[in-house]
Amino acid sequence: MRISTKMLRRCAMAAIVIASAAFAADAGGPAPAFTLAGLDGAQGTLSQYKGQVVMVNFWATWCGPCQQEMPLLDQMYKKYKPAGFTLIGVNVDKDAPPVKELLARKPVSFPVLLDPANQVSKAYHVDEMPSSVIIDRKGEIRYIHRGYRPGDENYYQDRIRQLIRE
Repeated sequence: MRISTKMLRRCAMAAIVIASAAFAADAGGPAPAFTLAGLDGAQGTLSQYKGQVVMVNFWATWCGPCQQEMPLLDQMYKKYKPAGFTLIGVNVDKDAPPVKELLARKPVSFPVLLDPANQVSKAYHVDEMPSSVIIDRKGEIRYIHRGYRPGDENYYQDRIRQLIRE
């Protein structure tokens, strides 16, 4: 069976349209608002950081790459916080005790909120751990990063610096 050039072009165009639609659904547009409980029971909201560049990092205690990037995220948080940046860790574990145990061993200074019903992670279409969403000062989703490999923190910092300058 011979496939025509015209048919190949149509298939390629359809693939491009599907891929661009999927990308557009991920980045851009307003960040979904949320309110979640912290480990101490106090409520944390995205709206309390209005006007700042915000990175929402979705993670789980069972995720090795999540644990690997946490100290690096904490360093970024401390470095860029004075410039109007904040980082919110959103844990997706079902129960708080493992989260508390992990953070006792690997403490972080950024706020950690609990999403045991995965309502916020669903609103942000999180399908991989860890996943990070970077939101600009206007509350728009600008960047999404899924997974973690050593060196990804450079990607984060480049985006954060860019948005702080805007």
